[in-house]
Amino acid sequence: MPGVRLSVPRETVEGEHRIPVSPDSIPRLRALGLEICVQSGSGSAAGFTDAALLEAGAELAPDLGECLAGAALVCKVQPPSVAEASLLPEGSALISFLPTSTPAEVLAHLVRRRITAFSFELIPRISRAQAMDALSSQASIAGYKAVLIGAARLPKILPLQMTAAGTIAPARVMVMGAGVAGLQAIATARRLGAVVEATDVRSAVREEVQSLGATFVELELEVQEGEGGYAREQSEEFLARQRALIAQRVQQADLVVTTAAVPGRRAPVLITEELVASMRPGSVIVDLAAEQGGNCALTKPGEEVVVGGVAILGWRNLSATVPTTASQMLARNVAAVAGHLVKEGKLLLDFDDEITAGSCAVHSGEIRNQVMREAVGGEAPGS
Repeated sequence: MPGVRLSVPRETVEGEHRIPVSPDSIPRLRALGLEICVQSGSGSAAGFTDAALLEAGAELAPDLGECLAGAALVCKVQPPSVAEASLLPEGSALISFLPTSTPAEVLAHLVRRRITAFSFELIPRISRAQAMDALSSQASIAGYKAVLIGAARLPKILPLQMTAAGTIAPARVMVMGAGVAGLQAIATARRLGAVVEATDVRSAVREEVQSLGATFVELELEVQEGEGGYAREQSEEFLARQRALIAQRVQQADLVVTTAAVPGRRAPVLITEELVASMRPGSVIVDLAAEQGGNCALTKPGEEVVVGGVAILGWRNLSATVPTTASQMLARNVAAVAGHLVKEGKLLLDFDDEITAGSCAVHSGEIRNQVMREAVGGEAPGS
């Protein structure tokens, strides 16, 4: 009896080098009763050759149409394009990143073709879903890379240097936001020898920050933690007080890494134009919230901006710049989601289950996520 066919199309978004399966994850997926078909060349940028994927147990398809033919489950990294969505087999299931900002035209095709779409952004933050949490796994990579590109851009070194010519003081790093990305940025900067300070609106992260060897900049303000462990959107009054409190620390920093984001909303502006103007020339800001508008008022997504000698890096999709490790981690997340949805070789969707219901963005010809529904005018487009 044939198993459930899982198809992995090649990513087409510029700069996207990740793949949602790996030679290590394919045997685990096959153990679930899945037949794996990967479009040729999908893993090359991540260091996974076609030969390695084939040896691991995947089939290879030369083009998108052949890859998707007969698929019951499709796994991608980026949301499908309109063209890709129109080719998904009718009634199939999709697992991918699918943010609330997904274009209405894409959602229309998913609705029209009665696709059941599961979004990594919507997976509940509960203990039994931790292995499925692709947001965290990829944020960890981004936090690591943010410090590396910031250190490379700085005109000075990070660690303390004691030489015959004298002592060079270590660089000072400020991390704003101590979620997964922020904690990894702290750990990386500390390993590189910097003096690190961090701030976050959630008081609960203080001990985690301190355990990594950084100083937690105390915010003597009300607790600002939202549901599911995310920081909730702040009032402008709160943000103004926060900016005043940390301004001096930012001015003293050589490298600032900002990571503050609120799901589905514009990122809060933590570094104003005036604060940038008060920073020392040669300082660097790496804004990990660039795709959500940026934590710095001067951030331009996808660009480097230099203002008064301060470099502001708004690079997008940093995890994709470390594609081998990022793909390995994402593949484990995908395998965990597939293991939840596939039972005894069959795709079984139990919408009484918190994970299945919570992570599903589109099902049975309608948009289930309220934010997405509002974005397209309150109705499922094309239905």
